[in-house]
Amino acid sequence: MDGIELEILWSNLISIVSEQAKALQRIAFSPVVREAGDLANALFDTQGRMVAQAITGTPGHINSLAAAGKHFVKAFPPETLHPGDVLITNDPWKSAGHFFDITVMLPAFHKGKLVGFFGSTIHHTDIGGYGVGAGARDIHEEGLWIPLLKLYDAGKPNEVLHEIIRVNVRTPDEVFGDLAAQISSGKLACTRLSALLDRQGHDNIETLAEEIISRSETATRNAIRKLKPGTYHGESSFDVPGGDVVTLKTAVTVDTETGSIIIDFDGSSGPSPYGINVVMNYTHAYSTFAIRSCLNPELPNNFGSLAPIIVKAPDGCIVNCKYPSPVNARHVVGMYVPMPILKALYHVMPDRVLAEGAGAVWTIQVQGKNLDGSPFISAMFNYSGGMGARRNKDGPSATCYPTGVAAVPVEILEASMPILFSRKELQHGTGGNGATRGGDGQIISFSMRTKSEWLLNAVTSRTTLAPEGLEGGEPGVAGRFLVNGQPVSSARKMVMQPTDEVMLATPGGGGYGRVAALPRAAE
Repeated sequence: MDGIELEILWSNLISIVSEQAKALQRIAFSPVVREAGDLANALFDTQGRMVAQAITGTPGHINSLAAAGKHFVKAFPPETLHPGDVLITNDPWKSAGHFFDITVMLPAFHKGKLVGFFGSTIHHTDIGGYGVGAGARDIHEEGLWIPLLKLYDAGKPNEVLHEIIRVNVRTPDEVFGDLAAQISSGKLACTRLSALLDRQGHDNIETLAEEIISRSETATRNAIRKLKPGTYHGESSFDVPGGDVVTLKTAVTVDTETGSIIIDFDGSSGPSPYGINVVMNYTHAYSTFAIRSCLNPELPNNFGSLAPIIVKAPDGCIVNCKYPSPVNARHVVGMYVPMPILKALYHVMPDRVLAEGAGAVWTIQVQGKNLDGSPFISAMFNYSGGMGARRNKDGPSATCYPTGVAAVPVEILEASMPILFSRKELQHGTGGNGATRGGDGQIISFSMRTKSEWLLNAVTSRTTLAPEGLEGGEPGVAGRFLVNGQPVSSARKMVMQPTDEVMLATPGGGGYGRVAALPRAAE
């Protein structure tokens, strides 16, 4: 394909999926989508290969959405689809790793023929069951499982599925509002794609998709061939809710002959009895993110650029869990996946990696009764710690890495439920010292305006083992989770009293490099 035409078409595709994402974020009901940007949007070809993604979104959602494409195409062959169809699933092993993340896929038609799919994945307000948290004992306690189904069939709602969803969730209006946002933004993208094909005189995107994917794969393999070949090792340990310690080990093999990178998690911790287990889709998502962010972040993220990165893990280990493992809080472990990979990459490209950071965002969900007796349940809201330092720059403070989501403003939270924040500020000095410093964590304190008991799901980590420094940098400061001033470590829902005060202090990131020795004072 002519390079100029390719650039014109490519920029239009990015514009379309990014407009889809912006529309979804504007009209979503869930604050974690609307305010924090916990979403992913992408265009797929008729084979289910991701061609282009929006410029916003989280790695865990985007690259898991990429993996979901092949499952939708297998379940719904192109010849069985019609205009007006809407496909849906939240199967953890076929999409984004837990029930809260619902993936919606819209077949895109042009002149009566299927030309591709527009997909989106977002975190929904509620999916029934246990709620946000790690306390379920198996996946069936965690909520409603939606297999690969049609939510709409040729424009007509699947009434049985709609009713099943409605009676299984606590906040049906919000859930269906978010589903409507996913569908309407997908329809917008389908309309924009058809208009682009008309404008450029094309009947489909097959040639375009093949050109984008093949060029991306070739460029990625060429970038890998420039690296030092060999196998490099990294290891990261961290404590999780309940006090257990999880260890992730990686062997990263750079194969310059084939232009591929193989990541093997052999030796990592076994499955957890709590809902922090990770499916391979999610592990693959954050593994490929770690490689791509260091190797060639300027290249498009699609099926081609992800193909040269191969991820392996022993069956049943904590980052390749099997049914019926609980997975609701899979981000607690999944967001640490890049850490041992970056330690391995330090031996290959030390200028592009960073020291360990706080890792997983701390997620909170509260549930109880308002002062008037009416029930409330919050959507998940997040708090981040400090990022690890880079070789030439300090780590950013209170920044969600690697997920990239923002924090929901306290004003939004206080307006939507009976919560009262008394403190939210940076915790200066918690980042590890070094030639460059790790980012600082933050302190958040809140109580609930209620007269009755309420429930707290607090999913924390690194309250014992602080993020390590790199190349002689000092560790950051571990986090703290206090209720009425007393340390708490719990993987399950906690019953709280009306006067209880919760304080969260997120960890600081590790430093990079040794601090230069101070000159000796004159005698």
